[in-house]
Amino acid sequence: VQLQASGGGLVQAGDSLRLSCVASGRSFSTYAMGWFRQFGEKGYEFVAAVSWGDGRYYYADSVKGRFTISRDDARNMVHLQMNNLKTEDTAVYYCAADPEVLKFRVVSDRTEYDYWGQGTLVTVSS
Repeated sequence: VQLQASGGGLVQAGDSLRLSCVASGRSFSTYAMGWFRQFGEKGYEFVAAVSWGDGRYYYADSVKGRFTISRDDARNMVHLQMNNLKTEDTAVYYCAADPEVLKFRVVSDRTEYDYWGQGTLVTVSS
């Protein structure tokens, strides 16, 4: 499975940005997907996750109500719509795939994800 993330950029606080991640593989519809972010040299922080099946969602408290994760199984894509961005959202964002997970389960533990995209930088200025 290969993941390619895109959509990062430089925006101002309060703006919106949409990240996208396209995955290879014929079984994308059975992958749990997630987004994580990394602040500088610090560790990864969970952002959002979506299950496979009926689309259950889970968000970090820091982004709840502002970010929305969605998936498009027909295009092997997962998106992260980010609204009302804050300077503290500045980070490199990574998409991740877990192809070995039970249906309907959302995964927030990064160690459970087997495949990662290359990251896309989001910079929010004040």
